[in-house]
Amino acid sequence: MSTQVDIYDVTLRDGAQGPGVKFSADDQLRVVQELDALGVAFIEGGQPASNPKAADLFKRGNELARNAKMAAFGSTRHPKAAVEDDGNLKALLAAETEVVTIFGKTSPLHVKEILRVSLDENLTIVEESIQFLRSEGRRVFLDAEHFFDGFKEDSAYALSVLERAQAAGAEVLILCDTNGGCLPWEVGAITKTVKERLPQASIGIHAHNDSGCGVANTLAAVQEGATQVQGTINGYGERTGNANLCTIIPDLQLKMGRSVVNAEQLARLTPLSHMVAELANMTPYDAEPFVGRDAFTHKGGMHADAVKKLKRSYEHIDPVLVGNTTHVSVSEMAGRSSLLQKASEFDIELKRDTPDTRRILEKIKELENRGYEFEGADASLELLMRKAIGQYRAFFSTKGFRVSVEQPRNGQDPPLSEATLKLELANGMEMHTVAEGHGPVDALNNALRKALEPSYPELSDVHLEDYKVRILDGRAGTQAHTRVLIESSDGAESWNTVGVSENVINASYLALVDSIEYKLLRGRGHED
Repeated sequence: MSTQVDIYDVTLRDGAQGPGVKFSADDQLRVVQELDALGVAFIEGGQPASNPKAADLFKRGNELARNAKMAAFGSTRHPKAAVEDDGNLKALLAAETEVVTIFGKTSPLHVKEILRVSLDENLTIVEESIQFLRSEGRRVFLDAEHFFDGFKEDSAYALSVLERAQAAGAEVLILCDTNGGCLPWEVGAITKTVKERLPQASIGIHAHNDSGCGVANTLAAVQEGATQVQGTINGYGERTGNANLCTIIPDLQLKMGRSVVNAEQLARLTPLSHMVAELANMTPYDAEPFVGRDAFTHKGGMHADAVKKLKRSYEHIDPVLVGNTTHVSVSEMAGRSSLLQKASEFDIELKRDTPDTRRILEKIKELENRGYEFEGADASLELLMRKAIGQYRAFFSTKGFRVSVEQPRNGQDPPLSEATLKLELANGMEMHTVAEGHGPVDALNNALRKALEPSYPELSDVHLEDYKVRILDGRAGTQAHTRVLIESSDGAESWNTVGVSENVINASYLALVDSIEYKLLRGRGHED
């Protein structure tokens, strides 16, 4: 059995159909470049007949993809059209891709009730569509739509569609769990039957996640002989999503010994996952296997202590292999071992039983009781530690601020936000600034920069990457405490800070101040 498995990515087609997922034309091209660098074999750009953006993607994508092959996707010919006159097939050819993937019916239910043709006529449609595309010089893959459900309904007919497609020249026969309802042992057994019936055929697998088994079904198919895997980055897709390539690729390569990508490419997986989430306007899932921020996070003190001694004691792989890192979370649940390991990450020397260590633990617990959460705010945690042990340099102090929001009288223009801020710099100089912004938090941020950048010009490189607000006690209504998490970057590195207050503006200001202090502390030292 071959150990090579080709990855066929459908993020820009199936993935783009997921709720909330939105790619611009430029976003799509960047995804193509990153997938190509990851080492996938095929990148499906969608249906060229669907919209002008898809047509443009193929034109530019064919130029950008240096290693992967772009694939156009569409259906078999319309039952009432000849192949040479069919608009969908013409659009597939116009995309000028080497590979064309078409979907054909394999379920008698869908043939009769959805396509509304006879079973024999459906076989002819599949055969003629493949033959026509092959005659035009295209490599043709068949997505056998609803194959597993069709097999359970009428195995002889489902297999006959595959046989007809193979005879017509289809290069790969992709078995699709279109409704996503199959279980791994079903997928494995049916794939095995297909390989026994068509031993020379190249088999692919396209799984959806409606039963929560998209990844498991994919691996089961590969175990029984599938050599092409279709899926999406982060599992994006309509309903509950598609099989997640960010889990499948390392599972295949690191667990099943299949050749998928090289080691350097595999190490790009975590950054790629997060980049696609950003482009899709989706929040990354922190607990996602292999690539999630918390995939190798250890919170319990015993676990953290064990990982410090022997990483594989609580990590199933070396996270570096997939571009991730070990992360120790310090919280009220954590003990001294977690705290000491976290301090080591910050190049802070702490010993287990010292006043400094006890003081830091007590401070963390006190703040978490007030709603703080440091698991996603390492920069605020490092500042807390350095303040507790005297490794902190105050660059400025806040004397007060005021924020006003005014709605224009016409009621049509956006509200005007203005922030007034008083600071005292480390040299004793007082700064009094006023700034406007697109909202009160932006106005405060602008006022801070206006006050500080003349003395600390490096702050001009800092910008906000992300801003998250969470209501901690919703039953308190408008009096609820709010936690704000901010991600900042200076282009070279990113860091996260947190602020908590019953006032969302104040919580935001606390997180902003931590972000700026962290940048200054990193660049200008911890002590005078």
